[in-house]
Amino acid sequence: MKKLPIGLQTFSNIINENYLYIDKTKEALELIENCKYSFLSRPRRFGKSLLMDTIQEIFEGNKELFKGLYIYDKWDFNVKYPVIKIDFFGDLRSEEALKRNIFNMLRHNQERLEVECFSTDDFSGCMEDLIKNTHKKYNQPVVVLIDEYDKAILDNLDQMEVAKENREIIKSLYSILKGSDKYIKFVLLTGVSKFSKASIFSGLNMLNDISLDERYGNICGYTQANIENEFLPYLDGVDLDKLKKWYNGYNFLKDDMYNPFDILLFIDKNKIFKNYWFATGTPTFLIKLIEKNNYFLPKLLNIKVDEKLLDNFDIDNLDLEVILYQAGYLTIDEMIITQRESIEYKLKLPNKEVKQSLSDVVLDYLIKDRSNKLLNQNDIFRALQNANLENFKNTLISIFSSIPYTNFTKNNIQIYEGFYASIIYVYLQSLGIDIIGEDITNQGRIDLSVFIEDKIYIIEFKMNTNKDNALKQIKEKNYAQKYINDNKDIYLVGIEFDEKEKNIINFEYEPRQNSLKGTSKII
Repeated sequence: MKKLPIGLQTFSNIINENYLYIDKTKEALELIENCKYSFLSRPRRFGKSLLMDTIQEIFEGNKELFKGLYIYDKWDFNVKYPVIKIDFFGDLRSEEALKRNIFNMLRHNQERLEVECFSTDDFSGCMEDLIKNTHKKYNQPVVVLIDEYDKAILDNLDQMEVAKENREIIKSLYSILKGSDKYIKFVLLTGVSKFSKASIFSGLNMLNDISLDERYGNICGYTQANIENEFLPYLDGVDLDKLKKWYNGYNFLKDDMYNPFDILLFIDKNKIFKNYWFATGTPTFLIKLIEKNNYFLPKLLNIKVDEKLLDNFDIDNLDLEVILYQAGYLTIDEMIITQRESIEYKLKLPNKEVKQSLSDVVLDYLIKDRSNKLLNQNDIFRALQNANLENFKNTLISIFSSIPYTNFTKNNIQIYEGFYASIIYVYLQSLGIDIIGEDITNQGRIDLSVFIEDKIYIIEFKMNTNKDNALKQIKEKNYAQKYINDNKDIYLVGIEFDEKEKNIINFEYEPRQNSLKGTSKII
Protein backbone atom coordinates (compact mmCIF):
# COMPACT_ATOMS: atom_id res chain seq x y z
CA MET A 1 0.00 0.00 0.00
CA LYS A 2 1.06 3.57 -0.58
CA LYS A 3 2.24 5.70 2.32
CA LEU A 4 -0.17 8.04 4.06
CA PRO A 5 0.43 11.76 3.25
CA ILE A 6 0.16 12.98 6.85
CA GLY A 7 0.98 16.67 6.97
CA LEU A 8 2.08 16.76 3.31
CA GLN A 9 0.93 19.70 1.21
CA THR A 10 3.34 19.42 -1.73
CA PHE A 11 1.76 17.62 -4.68
CA SER A 12 5.05 16.61 -6.34
CA ASN A 13 6.34 14.99 -3.14
CA ILE A 14 3.13 12.99 -2.74
CA ILE A 15 3.28 11.69 -6.32
CA ASN A 16 7.05 11.12 -6.61
CA GLU A 17 7.49 9.51 -3.20
CA ASN A 18 4.61 7.02 -3.51
CA TYR A 19 2.12 8.60 -1.10
CA LEU A 20 -1.62 8.08 -1.47
CA TYR A 21 -3.32 10.88 -3.43
CA ILE A 22 -7.09 11.28 -3.65
CA ASP A 23 -7.71 12.67 -7.13
CA LYS A 24 -9.16 16.18 -7.03
CA THR A 25 -8.07 17.14 -10.54
CA LYS A 26 -11.59 16.85 -12.00
CA GLU A 27 -12.82 19.60 -9.68
CA ALA A 28 -9.60 21.58 -10.22
CA LEU A 29 -10.04 21.43 -14.00
CA GLU A 30 -13.67 22.55 -13.72
CA LEU A 31 -12.52 25.50 -11.65
CA ILE A 32 -9.62 26.73 -13.76
CA GLU A 33 -11.59 26.42 -17.00
CA ASN A 34 -14.65 28.29 -15.74
CA CYS A 35 -13.56 30.86 -13.15
CA LYS A 36 -10.90 33.54 -13.53
CA TYR A 37 -11.22 34.98 -10.00
CA SER A 38 -12.29 32.57 -7.25
CA PHE A 39 -12.53 32.36 -3.49
CA LEU A 40 -12.82 29.12 -1.49
CA SER A 41 -13.59 28.86 2.22
CA ARG A 42 -13.03 25.58 4.06
CA PRO A 43 -12.24 24.68 7.70
CA ARG A 44 -8.60 24.28 8.73
CA ARG A 45 -6.70 21.13 7.74
CA PHE A 46 -9.20 20.33 5.02
CA GLY A 47 -6.74 20.09 2.13
CA LYS A 48 -6.78 23.68 0.85
CA SER A 49 -2.99 24.01 0.67
CA LEU A 50 -2.60 20.73 -1.24
CA LEU A 51 -5.27 21.89 -3.69
CA MET A 52 -3.35 25.14 -4.26
CA ASP A 53 -0.11 23.27 -4.88
CA THR A 54 -1.88 20.91 -7.29
CA ILE A 55 -3.26 23.86 -9.26
CA GLN A 56 0.22 25.41 -9.37
CA GLU A 57 1.66 22.23 -10.90
CA ILE A 58 -1.14 22.18 -13.49
CA PHE A 59 -0.45 25.73 -14.66
CA GLU A 60 3.30 25.20 -14.65
CA GLY A 61 2.78 22.33 -17.10
CA ASN A 62 4.25 19.43 -15.10
CA LYS A 63 2.24 16.81 -16.96
CA GLU A 64 4.07 13.68 -15.81
CA LEU A 65 3.00 14.31 -12.22
CA PHE A 66 -0.61 13.80 -13.33
CA LYS A 67 -0.21 10.47 -15.10
CA GLY A 68 -3.15 8.26 -14.17
CA LEU A 69 -5.20 11.18 -12.85
CA TYR A 70 -8.38 12.62 -14.37
CA ILE A 71 -6.78 15.75 -15.83
CA TYR A 72 -3.87 14.01 -17.58
CA ASP A 73 -5.31 13.99 -21.12
CA LYS A 74 -7.81 16.83 -20.68
CA TRP A 75 -5.53 19.87 -20.19
CA ASP A 76 -2.95 21.36 -22.53
CA PHE A 77 0.20 21.04 -20.42
CA ASN A 78 2.34 22.40 -23.26
CA VAL A 79 1.23 25.94 -22.44
CA LYS A 80 2.96 26.95 -19.22
CA TYR A 81 1.89 29.87 -17.04
CA PRO A 82 4.00 31.64 -14.40
CA VAL A 83 2.60 31.33 -10.87
CA ILE A 84 2.86 33.82 -8.01
CA LYS A 85 2.20 31.99 -4.75
CA ILE A 86 1.42 33.84 -1.51
CA ASP A 87 1.18 31.61 1.55
CA PHE A 88 0.69 33.14 5.00
CA PHE A 89 2.43 31.26 7.80
CA GLY A 90 4.62 31.84 10.84
CA ASP A 91 4.42 34.78 13.22
CA LEU A 92 1.58 37.14 12.29
CA ARG A 93 0.97 38.53 15.77
CA SER A 94 1.83 42.15 15.00
CA GLU A 95 1.67 44.65 12.16
CA GLU A 96 5.46 44.53 11.79
CA ALA A 97 5.52 40.73 11.72
CA LEU A 98 2.89 40.63 8.99
CA LYS A 99 4.77 43.13 6.83
CA ARG A 100 7.99 41.12 7.21
CA ASN A 101 6.07 38.01 6.22
CA ILE A 102 4.67 39.66 3.09
CA PHE A 103 8.05 41.05 1.98
CA ASN A 104 9.66 37.62 2.50
CA MET A 105 7.01 35.98 0.33
CA LEU A 106 7.37 38.60 -2.38
CA ARG A 107 11.16 38.19 -2.33
CA HIS A 108 10.81 34.41 -2.61
CA ASN A 109 8.57 34.80 -5.67
CA GLN A 110 11.01 37.24 -7.27
CA GLU A 111 13.86 34.76 -6.84
CA ARG A 112 11.84 31.79 -8.11
CA LEU A 113 10.50 33.67 -11.15
CA GLU A 114 13.76 35.61 -11.73
CA VAL A 115 12.07 39.01 -11.84
CA GLU A 116 12.51 42.17 -9.77
CA CYS A 117 10.19 44.62 -8.05
CA PHE A 118 10.97 48.27 -8.48
CA SER A 119 9.15 49.11 -5.24
CA THR A 120 11.36 47.87 -2.43
CA ASP A 121 9.67 49.47 0.57
CA ASP A 122 6.00 49.32 -0.48
CA PHE A 123 4.57 45.78 -0.52
CA SER A 124 1.49 46.79 -2.51
CA GLY A 125 3.69 48.42 -5.13
CA CYS A 126 5.99 45.40 -5.11
CA MET A 127 3.03 43.07 -5.69
CA GLU A 128 1.94 45.18 -8.63
CA ASP A 129 5.48 45.19 -10.07
CA LEU A 130 5.74 41.44 -9.58
CA ILE A 131 2.58 40.76 -11.58
CA LYS A 132 3.47 43.14 -14.44
CA ASN A 133 7.14 42.16 -14.68
CA THR A 134 6.34 38.44 -14.56
CA HIS A 135 3.84 38.88 -17.38
CA LYS A 136 6.46 40.75 -19.41
CA LYS A 137 9.24 38.21 -18.81
CA TYR A 138 7.22 35.09 -19.64
CA ASN A 139 4.88 36.67 -22.21
CA GLN A 140 2.00 34.82 -20.56
CA PRO A 141 -0.78 35.91 -18.22
CA VAL A 142 0.04 35.32 -14.57
CA VAL A 143 -1.59 32.93 -12.09
CA VAL A 144 -1.94 34.27 -8.52
CA LEU A 145 -2.59 31.84 -5.67
CA ILE A 146 -3.13 33.22 -2.14
CA ASP A 147 -3.40 30.53 0.54
CA GLU A 148 -4.77 31.21 4.05
CA TYR A 149 -5.57 34.78 3.03
CA ASP A 150 -7.23 35.47 6.40
CA LYS A 151 -4.69 33.95 8.80
CA ALA A 152 -3.22 37.32 9.78
CA ILE A 153 -6.65 38.33 11.09
CA LEU A 154 -7.84 35.07 12.61
CA ASP A 155 -4.58 34.64 14.54
CA ASN A 156 -5.30 37.91 16.33
CA LEU A 157 -8.95 37.83 17.31
CA ASP A 158 -7.80 37.83 20.92
CA GLN A 159 -6.04 41.18 20.30
CA MET A 160 -8.55 43.07 18.21
CA GLU A 161 -6.47 46.16 17.49
CA VAL A 162 -3.79 44.04 15.81
CA ALA A 163 -6.48 42.15 13.90
CA LYS A 164 -7.84 45.43 12.54
CA GLU A 165 -4.37 46.71 11.61
CA ASN A 166 -3.63 43.46 9.80
CA ARG A 167 -6.97 43.63 8.01
CA GLU A 168 -6.03 46.97 6.45
CA ILE A 169 -2.60 45.68 5.41
CA ILE A 170 -3.85 42.62 3.56
CA LYS A 171 -6.77 44.60 2.15
CA SER A 172 -4.29 46.92 0.42
CA LEU A 173 -2.33 43.91 -0.87
CA TYR A 174 -5.39 42.23 -2.39
CA SER A 175 -6.65 45.47 -3.95
CA ILE A 176 -3.78 45.31 -6.44
CA LEU A 177 -5.43 42.37 -8.21
CA LYS A 178 -8.30 44.33 -9.74
CA GLY A 179 -6.03 46.88 -11.38
CA SER A 180 -3.86 44.11 -12.81
CA ASP A 181 -6.64 42.27 -14.64
CA LYS A 182 -5.09 42.43 -18.11
CA TYR A 183 -1.97 40.65 -16.84
CA ILE A 184 -3.79 37.83 -15.04
CA LYS A 185 -4.87 34.35 -16.16
CA PHE A 186 -6.33 32.98 -12.90
CA VAL A 187 -6.65 33.95 -9.24
CA LEU A 188 -7.66 31.76 -6.30
CA LEU A 189 -7.83 32.83 -2.66
CA THR A 190 -8.44 30.27 0.07
CA GLY A 191 -9.05 30.63 3.78
CA VAL A 192 -11.16 29.56 6.73
CA SER A 193 -13.46 32.58 6.95
CA LYS A 194 -15.44 34.56 4.46
CA PHE A 195 -15.15 38.19 5.48
CA SER A 196 -17.74 40.63 4.26
CA LYS A 197 -16.78 42.31 1.01
CA ALA A 198 -16.76 45.69 2.68
CA SER A 199 -14.13 44.67 5.23
CA ILE A 200 -11.59 42.74 3.14
CA PHE A 201 -12.59 42.40 -0.49
CA SER A 202 -13.39 46.04 -1.12
CA GLY A 203 -12.92 46.53 -4.84
CA LEU A 204 -12.66 42.79 -5.54
CA ASN A 205 -16.25 42.43 -6.66
CA MET A 206 -15.11 40.14 -9.48
CA LEU A 207 -14.32 37.34 -6.99
CA ASN A 208 -16.54 34.29 -7.51
CA ASP A 209 -17.21 32.63 -4.16
CA ILE A 210 -17.26 28.87 -4.84
CA SER A 211 -17.48 27.87 -1.16
CA LEU A 212 -21.10 26.72 -1.52
CA ASP A 213 -21.11 25.98 -5.24
CA GLU A 214 -22.27 22.37 -5.72
CA ARG A 215 -19.78 21.86 -8.57
CA TYR A 216 -16.93 22.31 -6.11
CA GLY A 217 -18.56 20.80 -3.02
CA ASN A 218 -16.05 17.92 -3.00
CA ILE A 219 -12.96 19.88 -4.05
CA CYS A 220 -11.41 19.36 -0.59
CA GLY A 221 -11.86 16.48 1.84
CA TYR A 222 -12.67 12.78 1.46
CA THR A 223 -16.03 11.32 0.41
CA GLN A 224 -17.65 8.11 1.61
CA ALA A 225 -16.73 6.61 -1.77
CA ASN A 226 -13.04 7.40 -1.06
CA ILE A 227 -13.32 5.59 2.29
CA GLU A 228 -14.92 2.53 0.69
CA ASN A 229 -12.44 2.40 -2.19
CA GLU A 230 -9.00 4.03 -1.91
CA PHE A 231 -8.88 3.81 1.90
CA LEU A 232 -10.51 0.39 2.34
CA PRO A 233 -7.19 -1.56 2.42
CA TYR A 234 -6.07 0.68 5.31
CA LEU A 235 -9.27 0.10 7.31
CA ASP A 236 -9.26 -3.64 7.84
CA GLY A 237 -11.37 -4.53 10.86
CA VAL A 238 -12.81 -1.01 11.23
CA ASP A 239 -16.57 -0.53 11.68
CA LEU A 240 -17.22 1.88 8.80
CA ASP A 241 -20.56 3.00 10.25
CA LYS A 242 -18.80 3.98 13.46
CA LEU A 243 -16.07 5.75 11.46
CA LYS A 244 -18.77 7.70 9.63
CA LYS A 245 -20.49 8.70 12.87
CA TRP A 246 -17.20 9.91 14.37
CA TYR A 247 -15.65 11.82 11.47
CA ASN A 248 -18.07 12.28 8.54
CA GLY A 249 -20.73 14.97 8.23
CA TYR A 250 -19.17 18.13 6.75
CA ASN A 251 -21.32 19.32 3.88
CA PHE A 252 -20.79 21.99 1.24
CA LEU A 253 -23.95 21.25 -0.77
CA LYS A 254 -22.73 18.05 -2.38
CA ASP A 255 -21.58 14.88 -0.57
CA ASP A 256 -21.00 14.58 3.16
CA MET A 257 -17.25 14.85 3.67
CA TYR A 258 -14.53 13.64 6.02
CA ASN A 259 -11.76 15.96 7.17
CA PRO A 260 -8.57 14.39 5.69
CA PHE A 261 -6.61 15.04 8.88
CA ASP A 262 -8.99 12.86 10.90
CA ILE A 263 -8.84 9.88 8.54
CA LEU A 264 -5.06 9.94 8.09
CA LEU A 265 -4.39 10.22 11.84
CA PHE A 266 -7.02 7.59 12.68
CA ILE A 267 -5.27 5.05 10.45
CA ASP A 268 -1.79 6.07 11.59
CA LYS A 269 -2.66 5.90 15.31
CA ASN A 270 -3.73 2.24 15.29
CA LYS A 271 -7.35 3.00 14.32
CA ILE A 272 -8.28 4.39 17.71
CA PHE A 273 -11.40 6.55 17.80
CA LYS A 274 -10.47 9.85 19.40
CA ASN A 275 -10.24 13.58 18.86
CA TYR A 276 -7.69 14.33 16.08
CA TRP A 277 -8.77 17.39 14.09
CA PHE A 278 -10.40 19.27 16.96
CA ALA A 279 -7.31 18.91 19.16
CA THR A 280 -5.16 20.85 16.67
CA GLY A 281 -6.54 24.18 17.79
CA THR A 282 -9.75 25.51 19.28
CA PRO A 283 -9.36 29.29 19.58
CA THR A 284 -9.81 30.66 23.10
CA PHE A 285 -11.63 33.70 21.69
CA LEU A 286 -14.43 31.40 20.53
CA ILE A 287 -15.05 30.07 24.02
CA LYS A 288 -14.84 33.59 25.47
CA LEU A 289 -17.43 34.73 22.95
CA ILE A 290 -19.78 31.96 24.09
CA GLU A 291 -19.39 33.12 27.68
CA LYS A 292 -19.58 36.84 26.92
CA ASN A 293 -22.85 36.51 25.01
CA ASN A 294 -24.36 34.02 27.48
CA TYR A 295 -25.14 31.89 24.46
CA PHE A 296 -27.85 29.25 24.94
CA LEU A 297 -25.76 26.31 23.73
CA PRO A 298 -28.67 23.92 23.01
CA LYS A 299 -29.46 26.27 20.10
CA LEU A 300 -26.46 24.75 18.32
CA LEU A 301 -28.62 21.70 17.62
CA ASN A 302 -31.34 23.61 15.80
CA ILE A 303 -29.99 26.65 13.93
CA LYS A 304 -31.34 28.23 10.77
CA VAL A 305 -29.57 31.14 9.11
CA ASP A 306 -30.01 33.01 5.85
CA GLU A 307 -27.34 32.97 3.19
CA LYS A 308 -26.27 36.55 3.94
CA LEU A 309 -25.33 35.57 7.48
CA LEU A 310 -22.86 32.96 6.25
CA ASP A 311 -21.24 35.65 4.09
CA ASN A 312 -20.75 38.10 6.93
CA PHE A 313 -17.65 37.43 9.02
CA ASP A 314 -16.77 40.88 10.36
CA ILE A 315 -14.37 41.50 13.24
CA ASP A 316 -16.27 44.66 14.13
CA ASN A 317 -19.39 42.58 14.79
CA LEU A 318 -18.50 38.96 15.51
CA ASP A 319 -21.43 36.57 15.22
CA LEU A 320 -20.94 33.29 17.08
CA GLU A 321 -22.93 31.15 14.64
CA VAL A 322 -20.95 32.48 11.66
CA ILE A 323 -17.65 31.80 13.43
CA LEU A 324 -18.72 28.27 14.40
CA TYR A 325 -19.81 27.54 10.83
CA GLN A 326 -16.78 28.93 9.06
CA ALA A 327 -14.38 27.31 11.52
CA GLY A 328 -15.97 23.89 10.92
CA TYR A 329 -17.73 23.39 14.26
CA LEU A 330 -21.07 23.73 12.46
CA THR A 331 -21.86 22.59 8.94
CA ILE A 332 -24.82 22.60 6.57
CA ASP A 333 -27.54 20.07 7.28
CA GLU A 334 -30.07 21.27 4.73
CA MET A 335 -30.63 24.09 2.25
CA ILE A 336 -34.19 25.44 2.34
CA ILE A 337 -35.94 27.52 -0.33
CA THR A 338 -38.51 29.61 1.53
CA GLN A 339 -41.92 30.70 0.28
CA ARG A 340 -40.37 34.10 -0.40
CA GLU A 341 -37.87 32.29 -2.66
CA SER A 342 -34.98 33.20 -0.41
CA ILE A 343 -32.42 30.66 0.80
CA GLU A 344 -31.99 29.49 4.38
CA TYR A 345 -29.55 26.95 5.75
CA LYS A 346 -30.20 24.57 8.60
CA LEU A 347 -26.91 23.97 10.42
CA LYS A 348 -25.71 21.04 12.52
CA LEU A 349 -22.73 19.82 14.48
CA PRO A 350 -21.02 17.60 11.90
CA ASN A 351 -20.05 14.50 13.86
CA LYS A 352 -19.31 12.84 17.18
CA GLU A 353 -15.78 14.21 17.38
CA VAL A 354 -16.95 17.82 17.21
CA LYS A 355 -19.95 17.26 19.50
CA GLN A 356 -17.86 15.73 22.26
CA SER A 357 -14.81 17.91 21.84
CA LEU A 358 -16.61 21.25 21.66
CA SER A 359 -18.58 20.32 24.76
CA ASP A 360 -15.43 19.27 26.62
CA VAL A 361 -13.60 22.50 25.88
CA VAL A 362 -16.62 24.61 26.87
CA LEU A 363 -16.87 22.66 30.12
CA ASP A 364 -13.18 23.20 30.83
CA TYR A 365 -13.60 26.93 30.31
CA LEU A 366 -16.86 27.50 32.17
CA ILE A 367 -16.55 25.05 35.04
CA LYS A 368 -12.87 25.73 35.88
CA ASP A 369 -12.75 22.81 38.34
CA ARG A 370 -11.69 19.99 36.06
CA SER A 371 -10.83 17.44 38.72
CA ASN A 372 -14.34 16.00 38.92
CA LYS A 373 -15.34 16.49 35.28
CA LEU A 374 -14.68 12.91 34.18
CA LEU A 375 -16.33 11.52 37.30
CA ASN A 376 -19.42 13.67 36.67
CA GLN A 377 -19.55 12.58 33.03
CA ASN A 378 -19.41 8.91 33.99
CA ASP A 379 -22.06 9.36 36.70
CA ILE A 380 -24.43 11.16 34.31
CA PHE A 381 -24.00 8.53 31.61
CA ARG A 382 -24.69 5.62 33.97
CA ALA A 383 -27.66 7.41 35.52
CA LEU A 384 -29.31 7.96 32.15
CA GLN A 385 -28.36 4.54 30.88
CA ASN A 386 -30.06 2.94 33.89
CA ALA A 387 -32.89 5.47 34.22
CA ASN A 388 -31.62 6.32 37.70
CA LEU A 389 -32.91 9.87 37.80
CA GLU A 390 -32.13 10.30 41.49
CA ASN A 391 -28.44 9.90 40.67
CA PHE A 392 -28.85 12.21 37.67
CA LYS A 393 -30.38 14.85 39.95
CA ASN A 394 -27.69 14.50 42.62
CA THR A 395 -24.87 14.74 40.09
CA LEU A 396 -26.32 17.93 38.57
CA ILE A 397 -26.69 19.51 42.01
CA SER A 398 -23.08 18.62 42.78
CA ILE A 399 -21.93 20.15 39.49
CA PHE A 400 -23.64 23.49 40.11
CA SER A 401 -22.39 23.57 43.70
CA SER A 402 -18.81 23.38 42.41
CA ILE A 403 -19.10 26.32 39.98
CA PRO A 404 -17.37 29.45 41.33
CA TYR A 405 -19.68 32.34 42.20
CA THR A 406 -17.96 34.58 39.64
CA ASN A 407 -19.03 32.31 36.79
CA PHE A 408 -22.70 33.14 37.31
CA THR A 409 -23.82 35.94 35.05
CA LYS A 410 -25.98 38.80 36.34
CA ASN A 411 -28.49 39.50 33.67
CA ASN A 412 -32.17 38.80 33.16
CA ILE A 413 -33.98 35.57 34.01
CA GLN A 414 -33.83 34.21 30.45
CA ILE A 415 -30.04 34.47 30.36
CA TYR A 416 -29.74 32.84 33.75
CA GLU A 417 -31.82 29.97 32.48
CA GLY A 418 -29.61 29.76 29.40
CA PHE A 419 -26.48 29.55 31.52
CA TYR A 420 -27.79 26.67 33.64
CA ALA A 421 -29.27 24.83 30.68
CA SER A 422 -26.04 25.25 28.70
CA ILE A 423 -24.01 23.61 31.48
CA ILE A 424 -26.31 20.57 31.46
CA TYR A 425 -26.31 20.51 27.67
CA VAL A 426 -22.52 20.47 27.31
CA TYR A 427 -22.24 17.68 29.87
CA LEU A 428 -24.75 15.60 27.94
CA GLN A 429 -23.20 16.44 24.58
CA SER A 430 -19.73 15.52 25.83
CA LEU A 431 -21.02 11.97 26.42
CA GLY A 432 -21.51 11.44 22.68
CA ILE A 433 -25.20 10.59 23.01
CA ASP A 434 -27.90 11.88 20.66
CA ILE A 435 -29.56 15.16 21.66
CA ILE A 436 -32.03 17.52 20.02
CA GLY A 437 -32.06 21.07 21.31
CA GLU A 438 -35.21 23.20 21.04
CA ASP A 439 -36.95 20.13 19.63
CA ILE A 440 -40.05 21.24 17.67
CA THR A 441 -43.46 19.66 18.32
CA ASN A 442 -46.94 20.70 17.25
CA GLN A 443 -47.40 22.32 20.69
CA GLY A 444 -44.07 24.13 21.09
CA ARG A 445 -40.37 23.45 21.60
CA ILE A 446 -38.82 20.94 23.99
CA ASP A 447 -35.69 22.43 25.58
CA LEU A 448 -33.79 19.12 25.28
CA SER A 449 -34.67 15.68 23.96
CA VAL A 450 -32.05 13.11 24.98
CA PHE A 451 -31.75 9.63 23.45
CA ILE A 452 -29.73 6.82 25.01
CA GLU A 453 -30.24 3.17 24.10
CA ASP A 454 -33.93 2.30 24.71
CA LYS A 455 -34.74 5.50 26.61
CA ILE A 456 -35.85 9.00 25.70
CA TYR A 457 -35.67 11.92 28.15
CA ILE A 458 -37.76 15.03 27.52
CA ILE A 459 -36.28 17.86 29.57
CA GLU A 460 -37.66 21.32 30.25
CA PHE A 461 -35.82 24.10 32.14
CA LYS A 462 -37.29 27.00 34.11
CA MET A 463 -36.24 29.61 36.62
CA ASN A 464 -38.06 29.90 39.95
CA THR A 465 -40.42 32.65 38.81
CA ASN A 466 -43.63 31.51 40.50
CA LYS A 467 -44.96 30.45 37.12
CA ASP A 468 -46.09 27.01 35.98
CA ASN A 469 -43.36 24.51 36.70
CA ALA A 470 -41.34 22.72 34.06
CA LEU A 471 -42.86 19.25 34.39
CA LYS A 472 -46.36 20.68 34.20
CA GLN A 473 -45.51 22.36 30.90
CA ILE A 474 -44.20 19.09 29.41
CA LYS A 475 -47.42 17.32 30.33
CA GLU A 476 -49.84 20.09 29.33
CA LYS A 477 -48.23 20.47 25.92
CA ASN A 478 -48.00 16.71 25.50
CA TYR A 479 -44.41 16.89 24.30
CA ALA A 480 -44.00 13.11 24.63
CA GLN A 481 -46.56 12.49 21.90
CA LYS A 482 -43.90 13.08 19.27
CA TYR A 483 -42.02 9.94 20.35
CA ILE A 484 -44.86 7.74 21.57
CA ASN A 485 -44.50 5.35 18.61
CA ASP A 486 -40.75 4.84 19.03
CA ASN A 487 -41.28 1.87 21.38
CA LYS A 488 -38.90 3.32 23.94
CA ASP A 489 -39.30 4.26 27.57
CA ILE A 490 -40.00 7.97 27.80
CA TYR A 491 -39.19 10.06 30.88
CA LEU A 492 -40.46 13.58 31.46
CA VAL A 493 -37.96 15.68 33.42
CA GLY A 494 -38.63 19.17 34.76
CA ILE A 495 -35.68 21.12 36.16
CA GLU A 496 -36.05 24.49 37.89
CA PHE A 497 -33.24 26.79 38.96
CA ASP A 498 -33.06 29.53 41.54
CA GLU A 499 -31.18 32.79 41.03
CA LYS A 500 -30.23 33.22 44.69
CA GLU A 501 -29.32 29.60 45.40
CA LYS A 502 -27.50 29.32 42.06
CA ASN A 503 -28.54 25.72 41.83
CA ILE A 504 -31.46 23.39 41.13
CA ILE A 505 -34.32 23.92 43.57
CA ASN A 506 -36.90 21.70 41.93
CA PHE A 507 -36.28 18.46 40.04
CA GLU A 508 -39.30 16.40 39.04
CA TYR A 509 -39.55 13.44 36.76
CA GLU A 510 -42.28 11.16 35.62
CA PRO A 511 -42.27 8.14 33.32
CA ARG A 512 -44.56 8.43 30.31
CA GLN A 513 -45.55 4.74 30.50
CA ASN A 514 -47.99 3.87 33.30
CA SER A 515 -46.09 0.68 34.09
CA LEU A 516 -43.10 2.69 35.27
CA LYS A 517 -42.94 4.46 38.61
CA GLY A 518 -41.03 7.32 40.23
CA THR A 519 -41.30 10.96 41.08
CA SER A 520 -38.78 13.13 42.87
CA LYS A 521 -39.08 16.67 44.11
CA ILE A 522 -36.59 18.91 45.84
CA ILE A 523 -37.60 21.89 47.94
